[in-house]
Amino acid sequence: MVFIRKYYYDNMENILKSRIEVSMNFYNKYFSSQELIENVYDNVDAFWNENNAQVEIFDVDGSLLMDSIGIKDEKLINAPDVSKALKGEVSRWVGKVNYYDKKVMAVSYPLEIDGEIIGIMRFITSLEEIDGIITNIMIIFVSISIGVLLIGVTLSIILANSIINPIKYLNKVAEKMGSGNLSVRSKIDSKNEIGQLSNTLNFMANEISRREQLKNEFISQVSHELRTPLTAIKGWTITLNNDETDKETLKLGFDIIEKETDRLSLMVEELLDFSRLINENVRLELKKINIGDFLKHIESFMAPRAKKEGINLEFITKDDVNISIDSNRLKQVFINLIDNSLKFTEAGGNIKFETFILDKNIKFIIEDNGCGISEEDLPRVKEKFFKGKNSNSKNGIGLSICDEIIKLHNGEFNIYSKLGIGTKVEIIIPLIEEE
Repeated sequence: MVFIRKYYYDNMENILKSRIEVSMNFYNKYFSSQELIENVYDNVDAFWNENNAQVEIFDVDGSLLMDSIGIKDEKLINAPDVSKALKGEVSRWVGKVNYYDKKVMAVSYPLEIDGEIIGIMRFITSLEEIDGIITNIMIIFVSISIGVLLIGVTLSIILANSIINPIKYLNKVAEKMGSGNLSVRSKIDSKNEIGQLSNTLNFMANEISRREQLKNEFISQVSHELRTPLTAIKGWTITLNNDETDKETLKLGFDIIEKETDRLSLMVEELLDFSRLINENVRLELKKINIGDFLKHIESFMAPRAKKEGINLEFITKDDVNISIDSNRLKQVFINLIDNSLKFTEAGGNIKFETFILDKNIKFIIEDNGCGISEEDLPRVKEKFFKGKNSNSKNGIGLSICDEIIKLHNGEFNIYSKLGIGTKVEIIIPLIEEE
């Protein structure tokens, strides 16, 4: 609006200036030989009569010599453009006069002869028409602005509601989930970020529900597994607490109590290991050991059981090197994996434990021709508490513990299997070079 007003006012000023210049040139050409006051009296309208603007002529002292419409308005005479013109400046003044109810524009131009100011010529015109045009443009602009504002506010409210309302809904769903109601689900199914958040929330609830179910199953399984040896121990304790019990029965009872106690201790130790590992409270005790000696110790530990069950257990060490590992933890991993292979391999089957150096890593491969793992269960066998359909694991945390221990060694733990063909377990641990 400011620039439009300036544009129209400047344009009007330029028009008045051009008209004054025409009149000034005419004066200089035909009337410059006489005094200004004589020309005013003798040729009152000779050099401005072609203009429809109000014309005023001032002498060099700023006194009004002539007004084309015969009005002497003190407010107009004392306007600042006159004093500026006396100093040689072309000046403009915009304001209201006493004899007219609209604004006017006055342009004062110094009248010079041979470089000397002899008076001032002033053109005055009404701004009614220009102000009307500006007002109409302003009304259009304001109308457009108000329309755009209303449309913007409306769209903003619609967009805000399309974001705020779903977020409020998701917040309520999250609160219900947080209070323990994991059956509730978000029904937002849009393709935008809100929809993605809704899907993530539902996925999270599904995962929590699944893990909650696994945890409950785990607690149930552990309770059952713990109850079995405790029941045996209690039963034999009652049986042996009798003066009539013979030595053979005593020996059998003590042997069973010892085995069940060892079994119970092993289960408790496994649970404690699992708790420490998932809470990251385990630190490796790395020691440099000979890999050949280490694997011979594991072979001597597991070979009798394999022989007893009629399974061929073979250890192959292609590269006998010294490595820095936590031997107790890694022993726990290998015994657990070989134990799994023995469980799922029938009598007459084969288990091969192969070790070799590959680049800057040591690679362990345990391969059997047992029953294998289904495609459905394979991606989840390393999950905490997971037990496959054909699993006879006690609690479903053995492979989770193995995975955590291998991660602590900065290694990789991969399992490949086909149902009815066998399973291949691959462990890759980086070699730690000495300085």
